[in-house]
Amino acid sequence: MYFSLEKNGLDIQTFAKFTEGIAPALTESLPLAYGISTDSRTAKQGEVFFALRGENFDGHRFMEAAQKAGCVFAVAEYVPENCMLPCILVNDTTKALGLFARAYKKMFHPITLAVTGSVGKTTTKQFIYSVLSTQYPTNVTKGNFNNEIGLPLTMLDLHAAHRALLLEMGMNHKGEIAYLSHLAEPDIAVITNIGSAHLENLGSREGIRDAKAEIREGMRKGGILILNGDEPLLSDLPAEGLTKIYIGIENENAAYSARNIRTQEDGMLFDIAFHGQDFLSDVRINAIGKHNIYNALIGAVCGLLLGVSEENIRKGLLEFVSADMRQSISEKNGMIVIEDCYNASPESMRAGLDVLLHTATTKKCRPVAVLGDMRELGSISDGAHKTVGAYAAGVGVQKLITFGKSASNIAEGAKEAGMPAENVFTIEDTENAENAVCLLKTVLQEGDAVLFKASRAVALERLIRLL
Repeated sequence: MYFSLEKNGLDIQTFAKFTEGIAPALTESLPLAYGISTDSRTAKQGEVFFALRGENFDGHRFMEAAQKAGCVFAVAEYVPENCMLPCILVNDTTKALGLFARAYKKMFHPITLAVTGSVGKTTTKQFIYSVLSTQYPTNVTKGNFNNEIGLPLTMLDLHAAHRALLLEMGMNHKGEIAYLSHLAEPDIAVITNIGSAHLENLGSREGIRDAKAEIREGMRKGGILILNGDEPLLSDLPAEGLTKIYIGIENENAAYSARNIRTQEDGMLFDIAFHGQDFLSDVRINAIGKHNIYNALIGAVCGLLLGVSEENIRKGLLEFVSADMRQSISEKNGMIVIEDCYNASPESMRAGLDVLLHTATTKKCRPVAVLGDMRELGSISDGAHKTVGAYAAGVGVQKLITFGKSASNIAEGAKEAGMPAENVFTIEDTENAENAVCLLKTVLQEGDAVLFKASRAVALERLIRLL
């Protein structure tokens, strides 16, 4: 990854300062560095190699390969035997990468926005990006680069033309969002909602809320914190030194609210009100579901706060495109396929089922759901899966196929809620996708609308590819 510093590179002393490391004693100066690499297989001439370490890898083993690729020096925790690459020594190379990214970002001074939440953070990020990019060059988190490695790499992708930096922040454990927030130092931060994902690690929804609220810790004084006003757990969130703005649909006290929501065949219309007074009417999005109204509303509010024109806000919301594997709707083998395989929680499962039923109703299709395991739910897992099954039965899913051991509880919940047993099918073996597809082919038929949804670890999209 080369820097966008025109023709200027950075010397080893600057790297040592930015990473809070110790530069080697050198008898002669080294060439300037023009980028960084975290993977020796893609390293290029003139880059600096960060020897990252994780549970299943150690970059220090690939220092020789990095040198052969043309790296001029390395950031490392120790100097491997026979290593000829000059090394800046740090206590933790992952943290050094973050420190370097924070210092690098300060060279550009972009308006920085950060998004976290249990459900919808990626979609919300995409709505914000669609709005901001109509008026400002914006660097945005790509894919799942929302962790302690991905977020710094996004920051290092900044260049002088960027006016805004839009970051997604993910987490599994307490303290992770705080760390990312201190690196990013957001001017505007968003908490989309508080769900059930990560209960296994955080113990309660209150614990999840507290972990998401860590996004405040690195914010600049006077920054703006945008919160979901329909989420009771966020209603009294302290925000000393920050301006809180609540958005919502149901909360009449929210500063910005979506009203007069109308569902159309392939999208939705709504009005945006400020303190109860409509000022943007007939805003359209090409997405279905109440959850997408929240996401779009946050995108519009970020645009308003940053001076995006009304015309461009409308344009940006209309041009929104969902990220891969998130409620992507396509046709395959005469069926409408709703691919939503990136993550899953009880809240997002219900939202996905709502989209399925809307699609099936408007297209006059049979609604079929293929639902997999929801991970990291801890002690509530069995009950949460059963509740999803009951919801599927209640909204009118006609055929249900579950994929995974935990997901078998979805099947049980559906049958307990009245779905005929002959319409419910369970597949517990998630390793053999081919066998699962053989069953699917006996259940599915042309004219079906089929929702595929599960946690990312299940890789449910394999079944779609094999259909």
